[in-house]
Amino acid sequence: MDEQEVRLLQMAASDIGITLSTHQIDQIGSYVDLIEKWNRAYNLTAVRGRQHLLTRHILESLAIAPFIFGDRRVDVGTGAGLPGIPLAIADPAAQYVLLDSNGKKTRFLLEVKRQLGLSNIEVETTRVETWRPANRVDAVITRAFADLATTVERIDHVLSDQGVLFAMKTENAHHELKALPWGMEQSACRDITVPNRDWSFQLLTIRRIKETAR
Repeated sequence: MDEQEVRLLQMAASDIGITLSTHQIDQIGSYVDLIEKWNRAYNLTAVRGRQHLLTRHILESLAIAPFIFGDRRVDVGTGAGLPGIPLAIADPAAQYVLLDSNGKKTRFLLEVKRQLGLSNIEVETTRVETWRPANRVDAVITRAFADLATTVERIDHVLSDQGVLFAMKTENAHHELKALPWGMEQSACRDITVPNRDWSFQLLTIRRIKETAR
């Protein structure tokens, strides 16, 4: 990672409100290197070029870091590890499960885990509908996954009673909130500004209504 990219990450982290150590910045740089290398054969993402990977993927993922909570988190439909890998790098105390049904992409994620030494992630090759974790999770994170009603239906069995769904939405999802199933409610909606980008996105927080928690 060159000095310009290092400065970009340092300044962006400051704007977001997080701190990245030199080691964490190096890990992010190595992650981008691996995406570029594997993308040639595995088509991990349609985004090409380091600058675009940093602003479209890495910074967008990091931008939600101040708002995510829960000890055990799962990134559903993680693809190339977004947002899970950047979040796991930024918060090594949290445990992440990266879930995707595409075996090529999960093989890539296992290589990322190995090369970056990320002991706080697990990789699962499966659909969330058929995933049966030993313990239900505190947080589910989705990015461009499905509409909210479909997402909630698919993740219901993995989300703990006090668990929260964090859904990243590039467009206004007001109409999707009307279709939330009974027993679920929106607890927050944030417009997330991404450093070095001129458009924002929404982060929706969905939880069980306390009176109906199982």
